[in-house]
Amino acid sequence: MALAVAEQNRELISTPRLVRSAGLALASLSLATLQSSLGTSIASVGLPSLMQAFDASFQSVQWVVLAYLLAITTLIVGAGRLADTFGRRPLLLGGIALFTLASVLCGLAPTLWLLIAARTMQGLGAALMMALTLAFVAETVSKERTGSAMGLLGAMSAIGTTLGPSLGGLLIAGLGWRAIFLVNVPLGLVTFALAWRALPARGGTMEAGRGTFDVTGTALLALTLGAYALALTLGKGNFGLLNLGLLVAAGTGVIMFATTQAKAKAPLVQPTSFRDPQLSAGLAMSLIVATVMMATLVVAPFYLSRGLGLDAAMVGMALSTGPLVSTLSALLAGRLTDRFGARRMMVAGLACLATGTVLLSLALTKLGIASYVVPITVTCFGYALFQTSNNAAVMGGVSANERGVVSGLLNLSRNLGLITGASLMGVIFAVASAGTRQGTGQDVLSSASAARGMQVTFETATALALVALLLALLSLRFAGRTRSGLA
Repeated sequence: MALAVAEQNRELISTPRLVRSAGLALASLSLATLQSSLGTSIASVGLPSLMQAFDASFQSVQWVVLAYLLAITTLIVGAGRLADTFGRRPLLLGGIALFTLASVLCGLAPTLWLLIAARTMQGLGAALMMALTLAFVAETVSKERTGSAMGLLGAMSAIGTTLGPSLGGLLIAGLGWRAIFLVNVPLGLVTFALAWRALPARGGTMEAGRGTFDVTGTALLALTLGAYALALTLGKGNFGLLNLGLLVAAGTGVIMFATTQAKAKAPLVQPTSFRDPQLSAGLAMSLIVATVMMATLVVAPFYLSRGLGLDAAMVGMALSTGPLVSTLSALLAGRLTDRFGARRMMVAGLACLATGTVLLSLALTKLGIASYVVPITVTCFGYALFQTSNNAAVMGGVSANERGVVSGLLNLSRNLGLITGASLMGVIFAVASAGTRQGTGQDVLSSASAARGMQVTFETATALALVALLLALLSLRFAGRTRSGLA
């Protein structure tokens, strides 16, 4: 009896310590998420300065951004599997350290090509950070609070994306282009210290899996994804023989990857995982929604400047609406997910997203800036709600030893959607707007052309959003049947 009372008292005393440790762990994961998204957005604003500093063309300096994105896209699944095999804590700490070291090298790079090489290294660190932050949530937060934790990570990602251009502009104006990379160094040191202290040592790793890593599968997937990403980014949307050849190479790589995974003793991605309709639907919806959201980044600047005739300052203010709404909505989305369930909130989020894209497709220029701000608010709220609930649903349904690779697959599906959307939506807008170039008034024609391109692009986006909504409804129905069967 006395032993039982002593044990209970020990638990009561340790509870605040456990809560504090979980809070510190979540803080480190949030900072890691902030850094990886900031690494993408802050570099874009520095491209004009890099062109001047290195006396280089735009085609050359754009690789400062592209190298980072390609490194993340090609390596993120392998990073997740590597962590599942050898332990998530040391891999995440290694990713933070690598990202911080690469930030130093970026800031000190004497030539453009060394800067691009350092950005590739930074992308590898970001891949480890992105692949493992979602996986660690299940180990540091109770299941009842998973949605709120996912919402916090979503908010930090949106803050990084929103903060990047403005922070980068201030740093370049005051300290020069090197500061946009060096700013990550103090952030990285704080993140590493918090992660070192607070992240759980247990790894969710099977001892039998230690020492086995699918090098062949990782290399094949990286080459396949690299070929696909390059096919859609080279040529600025004008597909030539090189783009076609890269797409063929990517298709061949998919076949080779599937074949090797079926035969491998310890595959990078378990082929049976995709037989789970919940996981497959979650990944497909993530890719589709990212494709839809990329349309707002590709098309909106042209619609605002040419369709509505706004000046550069007003365009910038209008474009900040979407990221701001996503940031503010992410925390609310987490609470709604915890209260009403992830799959119901997925359906609600996608319905909201589809409503927003329908409003954007109307392109009512006579309403002025409201024709963009109101629909984008609805769209981005739906996106935040979907992203949080989908992440919670997918990560909540996988075993501990698969969390790293599934987290990587989630981030991969999002990145592939962004790359696909940048190319696909850009081509649709270009073709649709070119079809209205008639008449004599150039200004009127530019406005009509932009409005027409906006309409067709977001009609396509609405169709894609409805496909994702259908998948969410089917997923919800399947989950209900599963619960009934278990009952």
